[in-house]
Amino acid sequence: MEYQNPQPGAVPVPEPATAAPMPGAGRTVISENAVAKVAGIAARAVPGVYSLGSGPSRALGAFRDAVGSSDHAAGVRAEVGETQVAVDIDLVALYGTPLHALADQIRAAVYAAVEELVGLQVIEVNIEINDVYVPGPAKPGTAAETRPAREAIQ
Repeated sequence: MEYQNPQPGAVPVPEPATAAPMPGAGRTVISENAVAKVAGIAARAVPGVYSLGSGPSRALGAFRDAVGSSDHAAGVRAEVGETQVAVDIDLVALYGTPLHALADQIRAAVYAAVEELVGLQVIEVNIEINDVYVPGPAKPGTAAETRPAREAIQ
């Protein structure tokens, strides 16, 4: 059977002669957690993002960091369909960062990362900025103060 091209004067392209599956063909399922991690890593890379997640998830993240683990999907939820994905991100912004511009930059980064790495079309990225982190005043002497290096025990 031939492919019917609606454009006049186009050369018809024949269909493959056999219906045998290609080597390595099969079904690929990408979990919501995998998409959330890709989106979380992309969002954290944007300057002005202090942390992802709401208060309780940030506290759990601080505990994970203390024990040497990390959850790249914290503060990120993804709804995955067969060809499309929607992403929700909760975050804390760094004080002094214009919030609407930050949200736009995060959306652009998430769209690019998810579409490139996951291969699904991103239909929306919803961003909720829960808080703004205000760094405390610098303590006198801590910026220039250096700790002596420990010498190896021989």
